[in-house]
Amino acid sequence: MHSDTSAAHPSPTRAETTGREIIGWCFYDWANSAFATTVLAAVLPIYFAYIFPKQGLYLGLPGGPGWITRAPSLWAYAVSLSLLLVALSSPLLGAIADRTGAKKRFLACYAFTGAACTSLLYLVQKGDVWLCLILFMIANICFAGGNVFYNAYLPQMAEPEKMDRLSGWGFAAGYLGGGLLLALNLLMVKNPALFNIPDPLLATRLCFISVGLWWAVFTIPTLVLVKERAPLPPASDDNVWRCSFHRLRTTLAKIRSYSELLRFLIAFLIYNDGIQTVIVMATIFGKTELQLSSSTLLTTLLLIQVIGIPGAILFSKLADWFGAKFALMLSLVVWTAVACYGFFVQTAVEFLLLAAAAGLVLGGSQSISRSLYGRFVPPAHSAEFYGFYAVSNKFSSILGPLLFGFLTDLTGNIRIAVLSITVFFLVGMALLAGVDVEKGKRQRRLGNGEETHSPLQQS
Repeated sequence: MHSDTSAAHPSPTRAETTGREIIGWCFYDWANSAFATTVLAAVLPIYFAYIFPKQGLYLGLPGGPGWITRAPSLWAYAVSLSLLLVALSSPLLGAIADRTGAKKRFLACYAFTGAACTSLLYLVQKGDVWLCLILFMIANICFAGGNVFYNAYLPQMAEPEKMDRLSGWGFAAGYLGGGLLLALNLLMVKNPALFNIPDPLLATRLCFISVGLWWAVFTIPTLVLVKERAPLPPASDDNVWRCSFHRLRTTLAKIRSYSELLRFLIAFLIYNDGIQTVIVMATIFGKTELQLSSSTLLTTLLLIQVIGIPGAILFSKLADWFGAKFALMLSLVVWTAVACYGFFVQTAVEFLLLAAAAGLVLGGSQSISRSLYGRFVPPAHSAEFYGFYAVSNKFSSILGPLLFGFLTDLTGNIRIAVLSITVFFLVGMALLAGVDVEKGKRQRRLGNGEETHSPLQQS
């Protein structure tokens, strides 16, 4: 047993969440979305294709078995490996954050390390494939890992019926912030003389510094304005790592009682495979298969950001009117059409139309997924449960790009890999259809009522 320490650790409840705190929370979406747009989706994939050897790169042991890989495949492998590390570490780190009340400290560590590695991408020049991949992978780990602790505030700051709205505003802020910096970077690359930069390549490398600074500076309002919630009551074992690991094992067993949460995680694992693969592979598909110019690709990604803002808000409204599950299912129908159409795309105009459709549902599908999951999560264990969400998120981010890269290497036809994405959306929709939202909310309330004497809080 343990004593109640709530008086010793005062913390605002959801009812006490202020407008300033909500603004502070949304600022982190504004801050780190610059990495998602400029580095993950836009500038770095194009630059990676430029620095990559035209003859390909040999992967394997010297004199042993191996194969020649292309830029799209190696990029996909790097994304998959970095996110595998996030998936393996997130649940334990989430448990530690809940136990110690250290979500902000973890968030700060990930944010500032990721910002530093992003800025160091400035050093990468033609032929520096492995330096590029190492810096990118560390930054991507920090981007994805930091979101575990950022997302964990959602069920602590909003009641279940208000999560869709708050999550949607966060994604809208991210699209706006990421889009503004992407527009500036696009202007830098297309017209470097306006910034007294001698050539587009230097302008491209300076884009990475701009993202690092943006990420670091705009993380500060989040750290200042968002209040840390109280840690869980102390356990009999004062070794944080040991008791958190034990609690993690207990939760793995306990999570089976949250059957709808588990069903949703499995569905999310599948359909998010498709979403993440589109995000990380679209630009390099346009560059290597369609031979689109860098300016066209950056303009396309800017279009996605612009459309993504009303798209995220629209789907939060649809969730209010018709329910989160309906809104999410509708977004997956559009995603399926996007993947099918992608197989036939030939021109820049068709690629722009494809991007517009993707932008409309991109923020909505991710925002509603985050808030729908929050309906099933007991708030006292939000970081730990969002650690499991990150596992599902990141394992899906691993499998899709990995399959994409494998099919591209196996067939030599990147379009077959594009068409394969439809399978993730169709299977994900079928699994999501079986999730009972009301039952999941009842299980959440039951879990909250049991927490004062549950083994989840005893180690």
